[in-house]
Amino acid sequence: MKKFLTYTLLGVLLAGCAGSGREPLETVVDKALAGAERQTLLMAEKYSAREGRLPRTWENGEDVSSDSRWWCSGFFPGVLWYVYENGRTPRVLEYARMFTARVEREKHTTDNHDVGFMLYCSFGNGLRLTGDKSYEEVLLTGARSLATRFKPEVGLIRSWDHNRDKWQYPVIIDNMMNLELLMWAADRSGDKSLRDMAVSHADKTLKHHFRPDFSSCHLVSYDTISGQPHLKQTHQGLSDSSAWSRGQAWGLYGYTCMYRFTGDARYLEQARGIAGFLINHRNMPADGIPYWDFDAPALASTPRDASAAAIMASALVELSGFVPAAEGERYMAFAEKQIRTLASPEYTAPAGENGGFILRHSTGAYPFSSEVDVPLTYADYYYLEALTRIKRRLQP
Repeated sequence: MKKFLTYTLLGVLLAGCAGSGREPLETVVDKALAGAERQTLLMAEKYSAREGRLPRTWENGEDVSSDSRWWCSGFFPGVLWYVYENGRTPRVLEYARMFTARVEREKHTTDNHDVGFMLYCSFGNGLRLTGDKSYEEVLLTGARSLATRFKPEVGLIRSWDHNRDKWQYPVIIDNMMNLELLMWAADRSGDKSLRDMAVSHADKTLKHHFRPDFSSCHLVSYDTISGQPHLKQTHQGLSDSSAWSRGQAWGLYGYTCMYRFTGDARYLEQARGIAGFLINHRNMPADGIPYWDFDAPALASTPRDASAAAIMASALVELSGFVPAAEGERYMAFAEKQIRTLASPEYTAPAGENGGFILRHSTGAYPFSSEVDVPLTYADYYYLEALTRIKRRLQP
C-alpha cells in the first residue's frame, strides 16, 4: 500500500511540474541539498576551532552561539548528518562526528526536557547512518535521564523548572517532540516503562492542550496533587487563545511520530486534524510560510516563521504516507509548496551569507523580542529533514 501510494504521489508531483513549466521538484530538492552542503561546510569550518560551541543564530551581523546546554544544541550536528546522508562527503562526516561529540554530556541532563532534541537529532541520526554502538549508549542513557522528569501523579514530563510562583507543573507543546527518543529507547532496550511514559504524555497533551478546532495552546500547567490543569497559556504566542505557529507545527509532527511508533488511530486522527487546521487556516499565506502566530495581523510587516514551515513540511511528508492516497496527495502538494518557497532566493541565503545558516526569516520568541526575523538552527534542521524525506519519496 505504501509503495503504491509513493508511486501515485510521484506521478502527481511530476505531472504537476510538467504542466506548470516549473522546475521539477526533484531538481529543486537536489539543488537545495547541494547548496546546503556548501553552506554547512562553511559553518562547520567557522566553528571547528571554537571548542564546545555550536551555532544558534546570526543577528545584527554577528554570530550567536551556545554550548551544549542550550536546547538547540543537537540541531547543527543533525544538519551535518542530513548533509552527509545526501552527499556522502568524507569531510562532512568528520564534522558530523566532531559536532555530535560536543553534545554528548547532555546524556546525563535531568534538568531539561529537551534532551530528545539535543540527542536524537544528533546521535540518533549518527546511529542511523553509521551504526556506531557508542551512539546507542548515549541515546539510551539520555532517554533514562529524560525519564526522570516524568511524574506518575501527573502523567507527563515536566517542561520547565522556572516561574514556580506561576506554574506548578508546566508542560509545553514542544515536549511532544522529545517523545521520539523515549519511544526509540523503549523499542531498542525493551524497557516498557519508557513507552508508557511517552504514551501517557501524548494522551494527556491530546486531552488538555488542544481546542475543538485542533489548534493548541502553548503551555498547560498542572496541579501537582490532582494532576489536572490549573492554567493554560500561549507563552510565546500572540495571546492565550491564539495559535502560535511553531507550536502548531510541533503538535503536527509529534502526533505523526507517535502514530509511526504505536499505530494508534487516535494519534493519526489528531495529526490529520492539526494538518487540516494549518493548511486551511484563513491566515495561511499563499506561499505556505506562516506568520509567527496564525492570529497575528496578516500584513507584509508581520514576521514569518520559516522554522514553523520547515517543521510542518517535514511532518506532512511523513503523514502523507499514513493516509488514503487523495489525502496524502494534498499533504504532499502543500509540503511541496512550502519547500519550493523555502528553496527560493527569498528564504535561502547565498553561500557565505547569513552567517552560514541556510534559511532566513525565522522567528524565535516574538513577544520577548528574541530572535525575530533571523536564521535559526532548527529551521535548517527540519528543512533538510523535509528535503531528505521528499528525496526518498521521489526515488522509485
